Amino acid sequence: MTPSHWLRRWTPPSPGHALDLACGSGRNLRWLAAQGWQVCGVDRDSAATAPLRGLAEIIDADIENGPWPLADRQFDLVVVCNYLWRPLITQIRDAVAPGGWLIWETFADGHQRLGRPSRPDFLLQRGELLRALGDWQIAAYEDLEEGGVNPRVVQRVAAIRPRPGEQAQAPLLKSSDSQDIPS
Repeated sequence: MTPSHWLRRWTPPSPGHALDLACGSGRNLRWLAAQGWQVCGVDRDSAATAPLRGLAEIIDADIENGPWPLADRQFDLVVVCNYLWRPLITQIRDAVAPGGWLIWETFADGHQRLGRPSRPDFLLQRGELLRALGDWQIAAYEDLEEGGVNPRVVQRVAAIRPRPGEQAQAPLLKSSDSQDIPS
């Protein structure tokens, strides 16, 4: 189980507390734990998360139909990979501590011609992550189609939540698709 290359590239070097939301069988969670992060994983599939117990704090929860299980908790790093449920965007943002990072990558509009997911509810619109994080520092952003064995259309962002009194700054790195990055 190889972790996301976006996660490997943008994970801050100093370990702290991390949240892997919709962690599944834990490919990213395992890698973060191996890097020294104290990880909390959340997923509704208790069979998938069972092997992760002892490696990380595991919360079995249906976050789409049940209460948000992380009320008042914040993390130095929040990871969301291949998951989108728009009603939770505010809770996901709030779960990132001031000065903490959000690394999010998931399928985007255009992917439906390549396979699943194909429902618009599960596909980001062009620039949607940037709009959701407009007041954050964007370290990196991509909105692209990947070819190869598993072709897909994805959006990715690595963003830093401002500390109180800070304002968003210009992007640290512009992607090849920089017209969507606010300057």
